[in-house]
Amino acid sequence: MQIKLDVVGDLFLASELKILTAFQKNQASKTKGGKAETSVSIEHWSDKGLKEEFFNLKNSKNYKAAKDETISFTGATGETVWVVGLGDKSKFDAEDIRKVIAKILKGTRSSKFETIGIDVPGFNTIRDEARTTQVIAEAAYMTGYSFDKYKSKKSEPYHYTVILAHTEKKNGIKIEKALVSTKNICESINVMKDFVNEVPNILHSEEYAKRIDADVKKNLKGVKIKILNKAQIQKEKMGMFLSVNSGSAYEPRLVHLTYEPTKSTAKTKHVALVGKGITFDTGGYSLKPGASMMGMKNDMGGSATVYGAFRAAVLEKAPIKITCILVITDNAVNEHATMPDSVVTARNGKTVEILNTDAEGRLVLGDALDYACDLNPHFIIDAATLTGACLVALGNQICAILGNDQKWINEILASAKSQDEYMWQLPIINEWRQDIKSKVADIKNIGTPMRAGTGIGAAFLEEFIKNDIKWAHLDIAGVVDAQSHLPYCPAHGASGLIVRTLTNLLVNAK
Repeated sequence: MQIKLDVVGDLFLASELKILTAFQKNQASKTKGGKAETSVSIEHWSDKGLKEEFFNLKNSKNYKAAKDETISFTGATGETVWVVGLGDKSKFDAEDIRKVIAKILKGTRSSKFETIGIDVPGFNTIRDEARTTQVIAEAAYMTGYSFDKYKSKKSEPYHYTVILAHTEKKNGIKIEKALVSTKNICESINVMKDFVNEVPNILHSEEYAKRIDADVKKNLKGVKIKILNKAQIQKEKMGMFLSVNSGSAYEPRLVHLTYEPTKSTAKTKHVALVGKGITFDTGGYSLKPGASMMGMKNDMGGSATVYGAFRAAVLEKAPIKITCILVITDNAVNEHATMPDSVVTARNGKTVEILNTDAEGRLVLGDALDYACDLNPHFIIDAATLTGACLVALGNQICAILGNDQKWINEILASAKSQDEYMWQLPIINEWRQDIKSKVADIKNIGTPMRAGTGIGAAFLEEFIKNDIKWAHLDIAGVVDAQSHLPYCPAHGASGLIVRTLTNLLVNAK
């Protein structure tokens, strides 16, 4: 798929399929009772000939322009015209634009149009044509993603060009830049999806680190990469991380990425991203039930999410220093695997009683957070598919956020809202901090069973934040996988959510 801009109109006029929009228009009725009658608003159409053709259609008389209500006809030059109803213009926002564009593009697949012209002003309900163009492009790029590398019969490729016809000649450069940014971000989202969708017998820890290394060297100029092997992780005294890896057939990897803007100074803002990269989670000796084990290849989704955001922010030349730390292993079972009731020593010197080997994400993240703190960033964000309890609390549509600094949390929440991604703050309270105190060690890796699992997991991670660094934890357990309510997300596999939130936060940081 290609996306092209068209300010003059020639490309749009030559499109095989033209997408126009209509709104419901309320007018005060003169009939008794003063009820409102609804008519169709297409005043924004620039083509007077198409307007006349539309009103000459018999079925246009009954067309109400309700949301997703579509009418189709053949234009004078033989092109196909779809008039898509958007309902009440005042209630149609940016997220609605993404959804309707995704539905439109999915609906074109059987027709095999080579050029699809979209009238951008007709979708500009947010009164910002550059932003509308960007949102349409986001939806197009994300909808076009597929993962079928392991199918013997591949999906038939559908090559088409989307023409985005806009009217703002003065803002042409701004719109062009917005389109380039959208491509950078969506390509990074697709890299994230590819990692999460990859099968676990292929994407073990060593292979995952190699693929990140290859992508950085190919696409992210100026980024420094350091990959720690098992011996180096042992030198870092990451006892919790190593305990999770002890049952694995593969060595653990810690990937450390660093980006600095060209005009970096000692005062430049520094954000560290930390991601959980459990390439497959059996639960260890605290073995998961069979049904719960399916889909555990997604347990590295936190690392893929922060890497996707890091990648996009680098391509967008973010104005801040960014460190990205990925802790990668699987959680398997063999004669060397960590047993419940074991005690290990974390990188920060605290002893940890491991009562449940299926609460392994907090163990690898704890050592990684301590490592990140030694780099003295101003802010830290970690992302992880940490708890099933998050799905119980917030469903699979909402990302949980917890942390130690309300202003920092508010910044992230504001970024999520600007990208129309759901995020909700949960607390960390003193009672939960007390609940992870151990009788035989400093702390234990679980609290009271079946109680506040998401908050207690965050309380555990908080033990490894030092130097008064502002920190936020994102539990993405619910949102990392398919989102059936979002047509621009795949029906199966990684959603790609939260990458846009983090990228927006990093690129627009001050």
